Order: sequence, then structure tokens, then C-alpha cells
Amino acid sequence: MVLHQPKKILFNANYQGTTEAAKELQLSVKEPVSLRNMTIEEKIKAAETRIFKAVFPNTTNHYDTLFGGTAMMMMDEVAFITATRFSRQIMVTVSSDRIDFTKPIPAGTIVELIGSITHIGNTSMKVRVDIFVEQMYSDHREKAVSGEFSFVAIDEHKKPTAILK
Repeated sequence: MVLHQPKKILFNANYQGTTEAAKELQLSVKEPVSLRNMTIEEKIKAAETRIFKAVFPNTTNHYDTLFGGTAMMMMDEVAFITATRFSRQIMVTVSSDRIDFTKPIPAGTIVELIGSITHIGNTSMKVRVDIFVEQMYSDHREKAVSGEFSFVAIDEHKKPTAILK
């Protein structure tokens, strides 16, 4: 698998009528970086996953806040993506170790889910997922939910297999 690292290139616009600013426009071009050349710490950082979602009324309960089960489903998805981005192997959820709901998430807000690797074993790993809630029309943001999920790497016979580090 190849990730891309930004590379800055100066763009020189030599046609008539351009401004000086346009002549020195910096473009970001992606250059391949192999996961195989990364340290474990770099792979963990590269696997961090961030997803934003809007909370609509069809995902809320009679209190007009996000269903806990919906939050858990979104968290499991982000945790799965994080685990898979790290290992690039078939990963399955084996447990949700603890989920703390500290703030309600009202309809009409934006949530950011952040998944990060917290532990890597031989065949399993743990992924922490935090949900931050943001008001749509202000810069107020706070952590609302956090939890940890355990994953196991499996082979084509659905048996645990070593995580490629």
C-alpha cells in the first residue's frame, strides 16, 4: 500500500496578464511513500481516522439526541477503518471494551469521530474512538463519547493470524 506525502512545487506562470502572486503559486503534489518503510509509530499515526457526520433527526431518540446504538455503530465503523488502515489485513471486532457517554449529542450538530490505535498485540489490537460534538453555527466543541474496541486479524479460514507490523 502506498501513502502520499505532499511535495511543494513552485509554479511559474509565464503567460501575459498574470500577477506576481500567480507566478509563485505553490501547488501540493502527492509523492508515493511506502508503508513498509515506516516505523510502528509512523504507521500508528498514519492509521488515525477522522470522520465528520451531521446529526439528523432520523438518528435521534425522543429526547432529540443521538441514539446510543447509532453512536456505537459509527464508532465501530471508525475503529474498523483505523485497524484496517494500520494492518491492511482482514480485521474483525471482538469486543467493545468500554464506552462512556458523557454528553448528549443533539440533533442539528456535527460530530467528529477520531479513531487511534492504543495497543498492538500478536493477533489483536485495541482502537480508541472519541466523538466530539460541535455546534453548527458556533465554534463550541466538546468530547461527548469515548470508547475502546478490540480487533483480531484473521486469515482466509477465519482463524486468528499475526498482525503485520
